Amino acid sequence: MFRRLLSRKARPEVARQASTGGALIYAVGDIHGRSDLLDILLDHIRQDIAREADGRRPALIFVGDYVDRGLDSRGVVERLIALKAEPDLDVRLLKGNHEQQLLAFLEKPEAGPPWGQFGGISTLASYGVPPPSDRSPDAWETARLIFKEKVAEHLEFYQGLELAVECGDYVFVHAGIRPGIPLSAQVEQDLLWIREPFLNASEPFERVIVHGHTPEVAPFLGRNRIGIDTGAYATATLTAVRLSGEGRAVIQATLPGR
Repeated sequence: MFRRLLSRKARPEVARQASTGGALIYAVGDIHGRSDLLDILLDHIRQDIAREADGRRPALIFVGDYVDRGLDSRGVVERLIALKAEPDLDVRLLKGNHEQQLLAFLEKPEAGPPWGQFGGISTLASYGVPPPSDRSPDAWETARLIFKEKVAEHLEFYQGLELAVECGDYVFVHAGIRPGIPLSAQVEQDLLWIREPFLNASEPFERVIVHGHTPEVAPFLGRNRIGIDTGAYATATLTAVRLSGEGRAVIQATLPGR
C-alpha cells in the first residue's frame, strides 16, 4: 500500500489564488514517530518565522499521525505539548487516523491486533510497553492496561485533538473531505481516512484543503488541495508548507535513511 501510494507523482498544477487573509501559517505533515525530523523541521520553521513574521503571531497546524511506525512516538507528543505551551505561537493539533486507532485500543483490547499491524507496536515500545506475546485477547488486554497507565500523562493531548481548522480560504484536515458534501456536513470517518474520491477530484472545493495521510513523492500544491505527507517514517523527509497571504512555500527536514 505504501509503495503504491508513494509512487503517485506530484502533478504540476497552477495554484488557485487562495489567501490566508494576512495570517502566517505553517502546516506540518505526518510525523509518525520521527522526533529527529521534527526537531530539524521546527528549527527550520523558527528561522523562517524570524524572516517572515513581521509582527504576526504565526500559526503552526499539525495535520495528525504523530504516532506509529517511527521509533519515538512518545517523544513527538512531548515536543508538541511543549510547543503548544509557547505563547508566541498558535499551535493547532489535528487528529489523524493513527491517533483514532490508539484511542480505540485504550477503550477495547480487540482494537489492539489491527492497530499493532498498523504501526502501533512501535508506539507501545516508545512508551515502554512490551508487545503482546501473541494475538490472544488476554495478551492484548494485558498490554492495554499497561499502556493505559503509561500514556495517562498524554491522554489529554490525544483526547483534545481537533478534526479541522479553518483559516481564510484554507481548511486543514488529516486525510481530506468527501467531494460534493458541504464542509459543515463532513464526517469524521472521511476526514481521517478518505483517499481516492478526494485525491482524484478535480472540481474546486469550498476552500483549499491542506492535508496529510496519503504519502507522495513530493508535496502536492494544487488548485483544490495541498498534500504534505511525504512518508517521513520511511523516506526520512518531513514536510511543511508556509502559507502567507496568497503565497506558498515548502519547508523540509531530511536525514539520510531511517
